[in-house]
Amino acid sequence: MAEAINSLRFDELFLWFLGEPARPRLVGELRLVSAGKGVSLTYAPTWLEAGFPLSEDLPLVNIEHLPRSKGVAAGAVDDARPDRWGERVIQYLDKPARLSLMEYLYFAGDDRFGALGVSSSRTDYLPRHNGPLPRLADAQTLSQVVAKINAKEPISELERRMISTGGSFGGAKPKALVQIGGEPWVIKFFNNEPIDAPLVEHASMTLCRRAGIRAAPTRLVRLMGEHAIAVRRFDRDFRPRAVQRIHCISAGTALRAVVATGQEPELGYPALAQLLRRAGDATAGRHQLDMAELFRRMVFNILIDNTDDHEKNHSLQLTEPSRFGRMRLAPAYDVLPTNSGQGHQEFGVGLDGHDSTLANAMSQCELFGLARTEAAAQVLTVVGVVNGWKKHFKACGVSGADIETLALRLDGEPLLAQRQGFAAIDWTATPRSKRRPVFG
Repeated sequence: MAEAINSLRFDELFLWFLGEPARPRLVGELRLVSAGKGVSLTYAPTWLEAGFPLSEDLPLVNIEHLPRSKGVAAGAVDDARPDRWGERVIQYLDKPARLSLMEYLYFAGDDRFGALGVSSSRTDYLPRHNGPLPRLADAQTLSQVVAKINAKEPISELERRMISTGGSFGGAKPKALVQIGGEPWVIKFFNNEPIDAPLVEHASMTLCRRAGIRAAPTRLVRLMGEHAIAVRRFDRDFRPRAVQRIHCISAGTALRAVVATGQEPELGYPALAQLLRRAGDATAGRHQLDMAELFRRMVFNILIDNTDDHEKNHSLQLTEPSRFGRMRLAPAYDVLPTNSGQGHQEFGVGLDGHDSTLANAMSQCELFGLARTEAAAQVLTVVGVVNGWKKHFKACGVSGADIETLALRLDGEPLLAQRQGFAAIDWTATPRSKRRPVFG
């Protein structure tokens, strides 16, 4: 059966919404376009009548929504695809007859990010099923399977079934899905980094919570000779009777949706803050709280040397699917020092572009809804937390050797000087000339 499925070429598939998994709803038709290098979406009549725009560039109109460029799917559909590790697993295990985006969308299976599903049928939700999730007790075996896939070594049928269940989840590093207490968690494995990256990520994620940053819950997983980190999924609502799926989109998808096709938006923290101001969940001022938290995340990432803060490492949750625009900042994830010392963030910071400086972070603080004195107070809070990083990392079990390695960046120039000198700056003085807000 697997060989018959793998021999198929999917020029047409069907997108479903799984907010309530027991009651899947047809969204529309996916079609391979752009000479096989992109995927379009055409909403189904029933979705046009009672659905919602999946992203702002996918309005509820009866047209074929084309991808913005080659190699991507239209709008929010692109967030349903696997990333590099997922593509590697699909290539290794499923060996599709053709490696187009349609095959990657289909073989990613039923446990993908967010609330969208891909089916081979228009009338019934028929995804590529992977079976039950492995348990946390299987983590050691999963780690060994990951090593075999990286080395392109053969695996058994049992190992194949274990890694195929969630093995195509998004991201670049080796990971899988496991069940912990009846809930799905993402488990990320050591990938021959120069430091114990899973343990350092666990320490960093728990440290950022001390700075008032909502971070996805993490658990350290001890394996034979190494660690893994388990991260609780934030795209699932764990209710007593049934798990519900939350529609999520990446920051890149959300920001690109508001500019004309062919144009590239400003991908950065200020632009995302302005999107939250305009389209965030205003209930009890939640969008303002999210904007302020996003500012703290930016400052924390600068000071912890997390320069891998790209557009897919920030997400938004749709809190009210019936009315697109009620978005909330998703919990923080993938937060840890990159130990690069490159001095610039992947996500834009302020008037000085991507420069990793607190002055740059302060330069457009008004776009986060913060007066300069308020923003300075937030920075000082984060500085106070990061000043204790060594003690916190040691308490989490990070080795002395790894702490010394990280200290070359975190406590070296220029990060330490910025932490020490920030309080001496008069942030009540007249700021530099301001750039107009990204969104009116």
